Amino acid sequence: MTWTAPPVDRTEPDRIADERTSLEQWLDFHRATLLMKCAGLTAEQLKMRSVPPSRLSLLGLVRHMVEVERWWFGMHAAQQADLRFPYDPDSVGLDFEELDDADAEANLDDFRRECEASRVAAAGKSLDDVVPSRGDHPERTRDIRWIYVHMIEEYARHNGHADLLRECIDGVTGD
Repeated sequence: MTWTAPPVDRTEPDRIADERTSLEQWLDFHRATLLMKCAGLTAEQLKMRSVPPSRLSLLGLVRHMVEVERWWFGMHAAQQADLRFPYDPDSVGLDFEELDDADAEANLDDFRRECEASRVAAAGKSLDDVVPSRGDHPERTRDIRWIYVHMIEEYARHNGHADLLRECIDGVTGD
């Protein structure tokens, strides 16, 4: 039997909510949307680069978002200095590459675990808490609110990519 990505339950965000609840619910909505774009596809389909010459694939997007979650919530919000990127700790961009031997089922599990780690990293932090930056621009501090808004933007953009990729694979469209 061939493995396929499992179905996903996605919850619509509340239409009236406080700021924190709204940000958390919209981020979870976008996380679930990415998984919905993968649902029902085989590992090989998830690895397909459907829009040449782009190197994007659904699995590459999932792996990329594992690293983006880790970067913003683990390395910035939680200030976990010992975290490394899972797909190549010494390089950037291999989340999209080297998919031939990638384990799609494990990568989707990585994504779910990283999203949960992000929830834990942000729990108890105020949206107004300012965190120092890592990387090339240590002067660029930001608050936790900025991280949430940026992550929603990042998912929204990549979910647009995922929608096009999925349509190229099997014609499935929708949000």
